[in-house]
Amino acid sequence: MIGFRLAAVGALAVGLAFAAAGLAVGADVLPPTPSGDALPPQVARRGEEIYATRCAGCHDAGERAPQRSLLAFMAPQAIHRALSRGIMRPMAAGLSEDDMRAVAEVMAGRRMTTGTTAPKMCARGASPFDYAEPPPFANWGLAPGNAHAISPKVARLDREQVGRLQLRWAFAYPDATQVRSQPTLAGGAVFVGGQDGTVLALDRTSGCARWMFRAGGEVRTGIAVTPWRAGDRKARPLIYFGDELGRVYAVDAITGELRWDAQPDSHPAVMLSGPPTLFEGKLLVPVSSQEELKAVGPGYECCTFRGSIVAYDARTGAQLWRTYTIDPPTVRGDSRPGPRRFAPSGGAIWSAPTVDAQRRRVYITTGDAYSSPAAPLTDAILALDLDTGRIIWSYQATAGDAWNVACILPNHPNCADASAPDFDFGAPPVLAAANDGEAFLLAGQKSGTVYGLDPETGRLRWSTKVGSGGPAGGVHFGMSAQGGRLFVPVTDYAPKGMAKDAKPGVYALDIKTGRVLWRYTDVSCEDRPRLCRPGFGGPPTAVGDYVLVGGDDGRLRALDSASGAQIWTFDTARAFTTVNGDIAHGGAISALAGPLAHQGMVFTNSGYGFGGKMPGGVLLVLAPSP
Repeated sequence: MIGFRLAAVGALAVGLAFAAAGLAVGADVLPPTPSGDALPPQVARRGEEIYATRCAGCHDAGERAPQRSLLAFMAPQAIHRALSRGIMRPMAAGLSEDDMRAVAEVMAGRRMTTGTTAPKMCARGASPFDYAEPPPFANWGLAPGNAHAISPKVARLDREQVGRLQLRWAFAYPDATQVRSQPTLAGGAVFVGGQDGTVLALDRTSGCARWMFRAGGEVRTGIAVTPWRAGDRKARPLIYFGDELGRVYAVDAITGELRWDAQPDSHPAVMLSGPPTLFEGKLLVPVSSQEELKAVGPGYECCTFRGSIVAYDARTGAQLWRTYTIDPPTVRGDSRPGPRRFAPSGGAIWSAPTVDAQRRRVYITTGDAYSSPAAPLTDAILALDLDTGRIIWSYQATAGDAWNVACILPNHPNCADASAPDFDFGAPPVLAAANDGEAFLLAGQKSGTVYGLDPETGRLRWSTKVGSGGPAGGVHFGMSAQGGRLFVPVTDYAPKGMAKDAKPGVYALDIKTGRVLWRYTDVSCEDRPRLCRPGFGGPPTAVGDYVLVGGDDGRLRALDSASGAQIWTFDTARAFTTVNGDIAHGGAISALAGPLAHQGMVFTNSGYGFGGKMPGGVLLVLAPSP
């Protein structure tokens, strides 16, 4: 399949099979679809030999090192860097360049490519940091309430100009088949994170790179930026992000130098997928895991991960508080032979925390349970005290959802409940107001249902089912709200095609009542590239009288906010000549990376080679034609 013994990779092989089939489970925990040529047999053999003698003792034990199934989420180049000049250099002592390359390719499950050149660096002094331009959006949600909305004054892009948008420049992410980190703007730069762990500050006008930083694993979270007063040349802003291997970083926004980093959780399957939220000097970091996938491993003791949110002092990295979503797991009585079984487990937080400044609260959504019985705070919406982390109220949308990837396999002992629906919340809650000013907390689920709650008490005010739902259906990564309307993207793709009664599209709901105001369903994959999917996984961005939304079909669209009529569309699922001298390809527009509009330009990632969708790896910057 990908050039090495499937028996040696266990959970990885299962993950790849279902990723190829198009099943996005556990709010997106399967490894990326492999790219490139199969490994030559001699490379596979040598890589496996080195892994067995040098790596397995730590990585298979999983006590302090990431387990092998997690390494499949890393680019082989990133593993090679760790072996040749990074944290794994002592363990690689005596290995030749060919040996390090072989083990990196075997662990990642794909060849090291040479088709992507290094980013084009800015000439010295050509792109200085602009202190006059503090970040227009400090966090992923563009405001504390995660409404993912931009005012026309900030966007400076009216409907007529949107209709004239054309490519200004494109940037090729190094060695990428997917781009999942939403761009962030500040200081005249575009901050982006890539699949190979590279974080860059790109000049907003030209696309050259001011600096590069190397994280340990893929950076899929959004990037938060310290705000400052315009013109304050004494400001020393930091940017914040997390990586696939569960580490959070604070990096100097001007120089790219590391200021602090931390590991929010010591569990061997920990990962950071949800963007951190910065508010009043606190960095709120959501913690998730890949144990849902690891459960398929032979002999794996399932399951022990506990979702949590951790608050740090943003300047120093000191931990302020931590709140778990479930109680500590215990061994469950079981007469079956074999590994022990643990519960409760799961409750991962896949998305950005939402801040309510008025009530001094932070809201989060959680994923499913990995083992039975399912804890009461799984598949739930929670309100926490912003200053202490104390849980104030909770609303469980789906009870008893105890599921992991082992349930895909027949009679696997680690399957908690094969009939469980896998209805994680992968999208953050949205705090927004109805037209009469009343506040609502809004949450969209993979079930296809959207909930409107009272943010004070957590009482359900309304619920509306807009999609058929399923492990790969419903609402995946985010919604947006503006002008009393909630804009909801729906995927509704199933492993073998569209789900029963599929309703892929974009829906506008009245925030006060949940009533559907309009629906946009003009999506088709006819005459589209292979792996096209006719749905919407990523978050829309509301910009006054229009909404920007990227589709799994690779098209970026502008829809009329009041009617849903299409104003403009741009095809990103094609080749682009980039500023760093490459030909880069776009693909599906998905994950947590929504399009942005700022100062007359639109910024969007393209490429999502995950869950059977169109791969790619390009940042596109658009501006109106003269």
